[in-house]
Amino acid sequence: MTENPWKTKSIQTIYDNPWIRLEAHEVVNPAGKDAQYGKVHFKNRAMAIIPLDEDGYTWLIGQYRYTLDEYTWEIPMGGGPNDQDLLSSAKRELKEETGLFARKWTEILKIHTSNSVTDEVGYVFLAEDLTQGETEFEETEILQIKKVHFSEALEMVMNGEITDSISMAGILKAARILGY
Repeated sequence: MTENPWKTKSIQTIYDNPWIRLEAHEVVNPAGKDAQYGKVHFKNRAMAIIPLDEDGYTWLIGQYRYTLDEYTWEIPMGGGPNDQDLLSSAKRELKEETGLFARKWTEILKIHTSNSVTDEVGYVFLAEDLTQGETEFEETEILQIKKVHFSEALEMVMNGEITDSISMAGILKAARILGY
């Protein structure tokens, strides 16, 4: 079915900040009954990068995630405004978090992170032909950078050490592309 079976009656903003807007929707559901639907609208697109050097090594970022109350390992990632060029945002994030510059960029994945309650869209890029520069962490970031062989990053996904959905999906897709 390609036609939307939901009918929107009204939308009310419950909360709004620079990153998200929480909306309450009064709707008519596909069964024709009045219902409520909550939606988290993201004001940025998520982008993640798998930097890969000529020897098969990649970089992971460790940081404490406030929302989870956990320390996590992820591929370099961040957000970029919906009206900004996606690749420019990805290049900025890679430099900020790793100091790396890449001459070759390949978009390998588009992902909806939790499409039952949010409209967030994420993209994953493979970044190759790398040059090391200086990091430019944001003031809210205390990051640890770890260089590992791509096969180790893949193993970290498989054994549950990497649980971030965009990181997992990106690493698994890259593994398929790279023949792991």
